Amino acid sequence: MSRWAGKYVIGLTGNIAVGKSVVRKMLEHLGAYGIDADALSHRAMAKGAPAYPLITRAFGDWILDDEGQIDRSRMAKLAFTDPTALERLEAIVHPLVSHAVDLLIRRAKQSVVVIEAIKLIETDLAAGCDTIWVVDATEDMQVSRLMHKRNMSEMAARQRIAAQPPQSLKVRAAKVIIHNDGGFENTWDQVQTAWGKLPKPEEPLLPSPPPLKPGQLAVRRGGPQDADEIARFITRVSHGKKRMTRADVMASFGEKAFLLVERDGKLAGIAGWQVENLVTRIDELYFEAGLPLDQAIPALMEAVEMASAEL
Repeated sequence: MSRWAGKYVIGLTGNIAVGKSVVRKMLEHLGAYGIDADALSHRAMAKGAPAYPLITRAFGDWILDDEGQIDRSRMAKLAFTDPTALERLEAIVHPLVSHAVDLLIRRAKQSVVVIEAIKLIETDLAAGCDTIWVVDATEDMQVSRLMHKRNMSEMAARQRIAAQPPQSLKVRAAKVIIHNDGGFENTWDQVQTAWGKLPKPEEPLLPSPPPLKPGQLAVRRGGPQDADEIARFITRVSHGKKRMTRADVMASFGEKAFLLVERDGKLAGIAGWQVENLVTRIDELYFEAGLPLDQAIPALMEAVEMASAEL
């Protein structure tokens, strides 16, 4: 059992560029509360945050950029070339991240929590988890993703991969292995199957919402099961300017969430949104012609704000 009463905690790990964040977001779509421990470490290092003065004192002001923030690329180059420096950095950051993770899990309303961390089995976070999931991918796929998403050269990408402990060590510690070499649909099927086998704690029964009146708008979070409908709707209301397929929408679910506006049981509006560095951003809005925007937009904003506050 995890150290958190009433919670079932999934520890999610894997080496760089195997697709951990995509799997975490899939679990969030299924109802889990997601925690990105690596993002928490970045926040802990920000100017004014607890790790900032400790890191600058340990490594000097040369690691700061022109705005006085810790230059993460400089820090990464040092950490990946000097094991002693990496140990010093982790000794500063990991206790702060563990404290933040503990606080977030205790406050989470969901009964299932997923902690994404590249350094999971190497820290005390793993001991508090009910199960360990490892995302796996071939080295060629890792290299391809690093070159495409982080603009690394092939040599730099292979150096970054080689600097990490072998992926095989993580795979050996896994209770569940998600192979993320294929398409999004294949990964989604694996995640759904593993999710269905979890001994999830019983959720409290909530009162049913009152029935909607004719023409009344309802907002709900869309999931991969809605991918076909979302693709058709965006293609239609954009008059073909943005042609979407199910595969396009499924790939988008690895980066963002969709809120759906429904009227009389039919899809009438869509908002695509995501949270990055604790900032919520809506990057897509589509509405059916004739939809009362003075009702739809406030309803969407309220839903986004509620989800953001929870995160």
